[in-house]
Amino acid sequence: MPTPRRRFLGLLGGASILGVTGAPSLLHAAAPRLVEPAPRHDRPDEHPLPITETWDMSWTDRVNGKYRAVFDSPEIADGAALVRAIAWCDMYKEVYGTERAEMSPVVVFRHSAIDLIMKDEYWARYEVGKDNKLRTNEGKKWRVTNPVSGESAGSDERAKKYTVETFLTSGGTVLACGWAFRFVASRIAKKDKIENAEARKRATELMIPGIIIQPNGIFACLRAQEAGCHYIMAS
Repeated sequence: MPTPRRRFLGLLGGASILGVTGAPSLLHAAAPRLVEPAPRHDRPDEHPLPITETWDMSWTDRVNGKYRAVFDSPEIADGAALVRAIAWCDMYKEVYGTERAEMSPVVVFRHSAIDLIMKDEYWARYEVGKDNKLRTNEGKKWRVTNPVSGESAGSDERAKKYTVETFLTSGGTVLACGWAFRFVASRIAKKDKIENAEARKRATELMIPGIIIQPNGIFACLRAQEAGCHYIMAS
């Protein structure tokens, strides 16, 4: 039985697409839905400089394309938010001839989607697929790889296109919820029977490189909008 992601990619088809204390209840409660504000392309991003180096806000300087959008992903959904962000860039190329450099897509992984920022090693060791009841592409139990990691794509060139690594290389931005990341660290602490500080360190090492942790996912989505991105719930 095909997974939702495979069905989604099949429908898209064609050349045009071709602190560490955990808080699990935050992940399983109803994900908040954000409302898109009026477009703000007509004025600059006038935020002051951060008062601390705790959070990397340099990504806002890279959100400078003519077309900007933030794809909000509170659910895993087989990585649909990332696929949709890439599809958006492809479709503007197909319809308007827009060059990739003119596009500034931002994907925010928050809430239950936080595991999508992690390497396959994490998915296999900590049984993410089993916890989330995610089947393999062949319908077998349970998935042991991240559906949007470059590792899981292997040598499949089409699959590589829809990975976090390729998206980052093409100029996309991937942000992650700091609150939800605590759940990742607490899962590691529980499984490996280690202290929270060590679990946080290990979680950071198991992240896909290039992803930027933000205070939380709501902050990331709203900050992207303030940088000129149109908002869409994408998973």
